Amino acid sequence: MDAADLQTKTRKIQVTRNGPYMISGNIPLYRMIIKCDGTNNIPVEWLFAEKYKTQEKYILCRCGHSKNKPFCDGTHLKINFNGEEDYDNTPYDQMAKTIDGPALTLKDAEILCASARFCHRGGDIWDQIPQTNDPKVKENCIRNEMDCPSGRLVVKDKMSGQIVEPKLEQAIGVIEDPSIGVDGPLWVRGGIPVYSADGKLYEVRNRMTLCRCGKSTIKPFCDSSHYPEEYQEER
Repeated sequence: MDAADLQTKTRKIQVTRNGPYMISGNIPLYRMIIKCDGTNNIPVEWLFAEKYKTQEKYILCRCGHSKNKPFCDGTHLKINFNGEEDYDNTPYDQMAKTIDGPALTLKDAEILCASARFCHRGGDIWDQIPQTNDPKVKENCIRNEMDCPSGRLVVKDKMSGQIVEPKLEQAIGVIEDPSIGVDGPLWVRGGIPVYSADGKLYEVRNRMTLCRCGKSTIKPFCDSSHYPEEYQEER
């Protein structure tokens, strides 16, 4: 086993009890911005704005009140943060609903929504799936599904029988959503294992989002609780 393979095997995210995320294994950390088109809050693309200095181990804020975001500064102790993990770890395939179209099948686990809104780019994906006999509509659905950071949306190509997933480097993205003035969740990319405070391994997936506002009802995962009420209709 070479050094790169060994490093990949040691990578993990450990949730601590009522505390931050402990990151180990030299996982790259990026600042990622949802770029919108300027006329509404529908995203255009992801922007990789900055790569933080890579460290073997580091600690990321989970309570939402650190003055050194995205890193933890110990504020969770001062505010008596309740970080109880409420997610029941039901496998994705069991919780997701299915929408069938002529060329694509969409699986949708709504509870995992992180409100990144790429599902609305060029048309709502739920409306477009039944129209995927049109190659352009099919292409748009696939593009939008692959930009869904939480993995709420998963597309299967009916012709090939394959699940469509982006090839993602193992990394963590610190999401910012400046068009609505909020910080988003942590985008866990490339199948990095996440462990509960009790040592339980959550389902490993290519795309997941972890709460960093401290308000989610499915901690440690994001449920869009960071999203402002005045923008709820745009989710």
